[in-house]
Parts: sequence; C-alpha cells; structure tokens
Amino acid sequence: MEQKHKALVDKYNVPVPRYTSYPTMPYWDPRTFDRRRWEDSVRFSFLESNVASGISLYIHLPFCESLCTYCGCNTRITKNHSVEEPYIAAVVKEWALYLEIFDSTPIIRELHLGGGTPTFFSPENLRLLISSILKDADVHPEAEFSFEAHPANTTEEHLQVLFDLGFRRLSLGIQDFDPRVQFIINRHQSVDQVRTVTSQARSIGYTSINYDLIYGLPLQNMEGLVNTINIVAGLEPDRIAFYSYAHVPWIKPGQRRFTEADLPDPEQKSKLQELGRTLLLNYGYREIGMDHFALPADELFIAEKDGRLHRNFMGYTEQHTQLLVGLGVSSISDSWYAFAQNVKTLEEYLSIVKKGEFPVFKGHGLSDEDLQIRRHILDIMCKQHTSWRTARIAGGLSEAWKRLEALEADGLINLSDHGLQVTDTGKRFLRNICLCFDARLWADKPSTQLFSMAI
Repeated sequence: MEQKHKALVDKYNVPVPRYTSYPTMPYWDPRTFDRRRWEDSVRFSFLESNVASGISLYIHLPFCESLCTYCGCNTRITKNHSVEEPYIAAVVKEWALYLEIFDSTPIIRELHLGGGTPTFFSPENLRLLISSILKDADVHPEAEFSFEAHPANTTEEHLQVLFDLGFRRLSLGIQDFDPRVQFIINRHQSVDQVRTVTSQARSIGYTSINYDLIYGLPLQNMEGLVNTINIVAGLEPDRIAFYSYAHVPWIKPGQRRFTEADLPDPEQKSKLQELGRTLLLNYGYREIGMDHFALPADELFIAEKDGRLHRNFMGYTEQHTQLLVGLGVSSISDSWYAFAQNVKTLEEYLSIVKKGEFPVFKGHGLSDEDLQIRRHILDIMCKQHTSWRTARIAGGLSEAWKRLEALEADGLINLSDHGLQVTDTGKRFLRNICLCFDARLWADKPSTQLFSMAI
C-alpha cells in the first residue's frame, strides 16, 4: 500500500456512521416524536410533494430459510412458507393506514423489495402483494421498481411475475465466490446459479442488474477476491455495490460463528478495498458516491454526472422523492421532516397492525439545524461537494469548520468560505468528511462502539 494512503487509513479508520440518515438512529430524540406527530408529518409531506415528484415505497420481507452469519439485517429464519400470506395481509393493511391519511391517490415513483430474502416468497404471493399495493395507487411514468434476490432460490417465474408488475431492476447478493468464505458466512450460491439468474433476467427484459460484493469478510484473501471480481466482470452486471463488512456481533449474534482472528486486520482490509476498487475501475466501471460502481451506460452513473444522484435508506438512487414510506417489520420511513421505524419483532408487528394502528415505535422530528446538516451530508455523499451562503459555516455549525480544516490539511477536501469540494483522495473517506458536520454526535460522543469502522 502506498505510504501516504496507509497513513490516512490508519488515521481515519475509526467507528463512524454510514449516514443513510441524519441524525443517525442512535441520536434520534424521542422527545421530538410520537405517532400523532408522525402522521401529521406524513400528511404534510405527501401534500407538499406527491403531485410534483411522487413517493417511494420500501417493503421489508424478512424471511430467510437459513441465516447468513455476516448479515446485519432484520431477519426471521424459517422453512415454513405458511408465514407468507399472513405477513402480506399485514403489510397491505399497514399500507391502508397510510392511504387513510393521504389526501389524494399516491403516485409511486420508486418501489423496492428488501429483506430478508424477497424471493423466499412464492411468485404467486409476490404478485398478490404488489398488485394489492398498486391497486390504490398510480404509477409514475418514470417509476423504478427493484428487488433483492438470492441467486440460489430465484426462479424464472419469480423474474417474470415481477417483470410483469413493473420491476426492471434486480440486485443479487453475491458477497464472495470463495468456497471457504461462503462456508464460514453460510451464504452459498454457485457461479452457474448467478449466471443463470442474470441471463434469465436479461432475456425477460430487466434493464439493470446489480451485484453485492463485500470486502473484509472472514477468511477472505487477495487471491479469492481477484477470482471473484474476475468472474463478476465476466458476467457484466450494470452496477456493483462493493462495501465493507460491518462486524457488530454485539448487535448480530450470528456473527459469533467466527471471531476477530478470522477477519482481515485493518491493513489487510484496506488492501482488499483498494484491490477491488482498482480491478473494478480497470474493468470499465465508474465509481459512484460511496461503495458503488456502475457501467457508463447505467442510469446511476448518468444521474451522478447530471447532479441528480440521491441517497436514502434504500441506498443510492436516481429517483428523488421527499416521502419514503417503509412497510413491514423494522422498516424505516422518512417524510424528510421526520423519521420513523416500525417495531422489530414479527409478532409485535402483526399484533399492532391487526389492531389498526401504525406499528412505529420510535422516530425523530428534525429541527431546522438537523435539516441544514442533512442537506450538507446528502450533498457530500451524492455530489462530493456542499455549499453555504455565508462566509464559512454560520450558527451552530461553526464548530464543523475547525474539523474540516484538519481534513483539508490531509488533502481530503478543498475548502472555501462558501463551501467544500471532496478531492480524489477524499472520495474514499466520505463518511469521515460527513462526520465533521454531525453536531449531535460531537455533542454526545458515544462511550461504547455504536458504528462500524470507516474502512
């Protein structure tokens, strides 16, 4: 590793949020939130934005037949598929609660199925779910529908049914093709399975296919990563998410299947990141925001080039809606002015929805300063620059200036009185740059580790 880059990695490889929201979840203030405030916030945001830009929907489908031990998602492990229909009924009923507070027909601009494993559900039940959601909504002419899939259980019928319902984007969880890594993380899919699903999706008409790859997994090494990326490049997915494994066994006990001794040390992990990034760039992929790569013809690359890239709880997207409604257990919703998360256990979720109540259990109403900081963080994550009107940063954000000056000295950003621009070096430290603006974290520094490491 080049010496200067190694020194930067050593300095900035600290626990830091991923900034899918601001404030980050550990800093949500319960004093700013209750169910009535949440409903009012949704009602206002819908009225303000639905006609102009539509809304986004995220539907969490938590079931998996086996536990992937690296996974940090909210899942329910079962081979009992009788759970599908009751869960769908609950999700549809939760959606009906939102329909009651909308003042007109919702226009769906973006819809994403996440998990868990959405393809745990039968094609027939996925048709039931999506058709039930869409029957009381209009679909925006530029809508993007996407879903996550496990290559080992995604059938051609899954692909065809969802395509017929409007889905054009598919994301396959690969992680690593090394058999040793697959064994220790309990995530098994063959190259042939991935090739088959990819080929079938393209034949049906899907226009964008994403592969998820992870660096820093237990037993992962340079040789195995090179082999994985060579195989992936040969299959030519339109997009690749290449992101860091987050080791949080105190949150996800399944990660205790292995120990820190099985993980690459920080220097090895940084080398894996740099190797993967270099290989992807050499194969013609372009770096998008943080941890994402796309071919030049893909909409994600075009959106970044045109300044339209957006980021929300679903990740990077070229669609920008103000209101994101999350349905299902543990889903997170965002009205722009407030966040809300659904209860995390399946039984509690089903019980609350059955009573005709919103299943949210915590959230946060954003202050004016929160909204200002949120804009800066979004701009840095999506555009690699941000600006402010007054000389330097005004008001309660003035402390951020001192922290930014230290990053400029290390070559991560270029500062002016009215903004900052991320440098090429700084693109690999976006989370650290955003950290400078995180007023809530700096006012109350955590005494224990809340976040994954930056690298």
